[in-house]
Amino acid sequence: MDKIALSLVIVNAPPSDADRIARALVERKLAACVNLLPGVRSFYVWEGKLTEDQEVTMLIKTRASLVASLTDVVKSLHPYSIPEVLVLSVDSDAGNASYLEWIARETSVVAETQ
Repeated sequence: MDKIALSLVIVNAPPSDADRIARALVERKLAACVNLLPGVRSFYVWEGKLTEDQEVTMLIKTRASLVASLTDVVKSLHPYSIPEVLVLSVDSDAGNASYLEWIARETSVVAETQ
């Protein structure tokens, strides 16, 4: 299989929304896998006020070419007006080659054109 640029996308979401977002991304073949890490406490300043929230960190594995579409879906389903979407490039020569190929197979080229 040709090397395909992959990304790890990090999104934090309220516990009540994380499952729905994760399922939508995998069902639409925008992500091969989404890991949900519950119990995250986030501290940040929002609208001039120190805020503390319970969140779930989502680790999303996808093709780099799908990040824009994935981000659009996250923004449409996420309850925050500015959801966190951080993208890390995955070195296609590092890690388990079979797993990286699986990510490429499970994400859809069709999703790139939608």
